[in-house]
Amino acid sequence: MKYTEGEGVTVRGELKLLNEISDYSVAGTRAGNGRPQDFVCFSHLRWGFVHQRPQHLMTRFAREFRLFYVEEPVPTDAADPGLAIYDAENGIKLLVPQLPHGLGGAEAEAAQRSVLERHFAEVGIERPILWYYSPMAPMFGGRLPAAAVVYDCMDELSAFRGAPPQMIARERDLIELADLVFTGGVSLYEAKRDLHPSVHAFPSSVDVAHFAQARGAVNEPDDQAGLPRPRLGFCGVIDERFDIDLLAAVARMRPHWQFVMVGPVVKIDPAALPQAPNIRYLGMRGYAELPRYLAGWDVAVMPFAMNESTRFISPTKTPEFLAAGRPVVSTPIRDVVRTYGDPGLVQIAATPEAFVAACERALGDEGRSGPWLAAVDRVLADMSWNQTWTRMKGLIECMI
Repeated sequence: MKYTEGEGVTVRGELKLLNEISDYSVAGTRAGNGRPQDFVCFSHLRWGFVHQRPQHLMTRFAREFRLFYVEEPVPTDAADPGLAIYDAENGIKLLVPQLPHGLGGAEAEAAQRSVLERHFAEVGIERPILWYYSPMAPMFGGRLPAAAVVYDCMDELSAFRGAPPQMIARERDLIELADLVFTGGVSLYEAKRDLHPSVHAFPSSVDVAHFAQARGAVNEPDDQAGLPRPRLGFCGVIDERFDIDLLAAVARMRPHWQFVMVGPVVKIDPAALPQAPNIRYLGMRGYAELPRYLAGWDVAVMPFAMNESTRFISPTKTPEFLAAGRPVVSTPIRDVVRTYGDPGLVQIAATPEAFVAACERALGDEGRSGPWLAAVDRVLADMSWNQTWTRMKGLIECMI
């Protein structure tokens, strides 16, 4: 999606009140029953980036709360810190701190906190639910009395490339501040469960109906429709978690297979990606477009590297690919193996040779049989973002 900037809401230095926007006014947000009406989410992910866990959950929480989504700061040429405010769907307000170039460390964090606190006061935020995705976000414990503090640990961010060295210590502080800790997978839950008295596993879920569109008749996108078959596809972020050597080897071993890679390339040099006539990088596509791409794949692949950055991941792609009815081949990511591999829903392979063999099985009857698809649907029947959100909301309501 593209941000829609509200009139008169991008500000630097002195912040402007937004009371002229009726659905954003203080008067329209107080229910009078003592229950919290405000929800502030601090995220390391841009709202307009790949549609994933934060977007699925926050759009649902926005049905019941006045929701503010705080992104990481961006540099500005202005002399003073400020705050840019954008409109997103469901009435969500995106808050993006603007920091002068060269501002860093404790000074940068103090500047973020200052512009946010000022804005929170101006729009009348009281006893909000504070929801954190990033330990590096400014902490408001004791400064902004909260109805509840939630840490939704969707990834082990300290293991990602470029993670600040202080992130581990900051996470300890956040866990101590939090009332509830949620994890994005079972492996993460096992790693965090002894650090807090209330840790709950919420593995990646799926919008089944959205991706099931790929099982029907759809018009493929022009940049894929003309490719020969078989086609093996991936959609998602291409970063240090992606095994580029594995992709290169498999593409070399099967030059008549077409590999379609859909998603942004971040934190790695695009020039380092394997280049071959049968590999195509299509870039990022919108969430609404993904079923049209998946419909044209014969196999969905998840060539994740086996390294520290993937040790605790629970890829959202797994249930999405399965909901689309695509056979899936993955490297042995722990949460994928025990949730989908051991029951026989996903083919698991650790080497290029094994990956090719698994893809060949997936291309045959074994990979797309009626019993296999029925087993997939039984598992997916118990999964949805609505269910995840409802369970999370229930735990929060017990706190407030």
